[in-house]
Amino acid sequence: MAISDRIAEIFETIENIKKNCGLKDEIFVMAAAKQRSISEIEEAFEGGLKYFGENRVQEAEEHSAGLKTEIRENIRYHFIGRLQSNKAKRAVKLFDSIDSVDSLKLAKEIDKFSSEANQVKDIMIEINMGEEQKGGVKIEELDPFLEMVFDLKNLRLTGLMAVPPFFEDPEKSRPFFRKMYKLFWQVKAKHPNPQFFKFLSMGMSNDYKVAIEEGSNMVRIGTLIFGARR
Repeated sequence: MAISDRIAEIFETIENIKKNCGLKDEIFVMAAAKQRSISEIEEAFEGGLKYFGENRVQEAEEHSAGLKTEIRENIRYHFIGRLQSNKAKRAVKLFDSIDSVDSLKLAKEIDKFSSEANQVKDIMIEINMGEEQKGGVKIEELDPFLEMVFDLKNLRLTGLMAVPPFFEDPEKSRPFFRKMYKLFWQVKAKHPNPQFFKFLSMGMSNDYKVAIEEGSNMVRIGTLIFGARR
């Protein structure tokens, strides 16, 4: 199946979920571009996608340099992997948003390089959803962490990102998504500025349907868009 057909199928599925759940807000689909070719990324753009997520800075640099200019200028480029502090400068230069901020050290590095570039960088905070997860801010530490991040003037905190434990049965992810949705709205209520907390990014190819049912408004999909990696 062509990438454009897969994307159309995903859009149709999302519209059906929204109808069945009475959802009105837009659901943003991000194509996870890890280990994908430039031609695949360009085909996904032509298929109607604007948001693209990358896991590695070096690979993203290669993708960005190889994309047609009109495509690179019209996509939103998000970093969704583990970002080492020593790569923060390159990430700030390359990405529209860094979605996996999980430490104050990293947030300060992004803020510093954003200040040097005279820009305000969009970020999301990655939440640790369980003991198996190495990265992410623990839920009980989130409030003081957010207060420290809000003191950094060159960051715009646009949302929360979460990766629950993987289950073959996506229904087993539902309690994690439900917990994240509750947390998201608790945080959003404390920080009502409309510039903040626009996105709750959770759900991937295996479980995005359940994630949307439980309140996600941004899903990160790779395999269902591009097919299995070669």
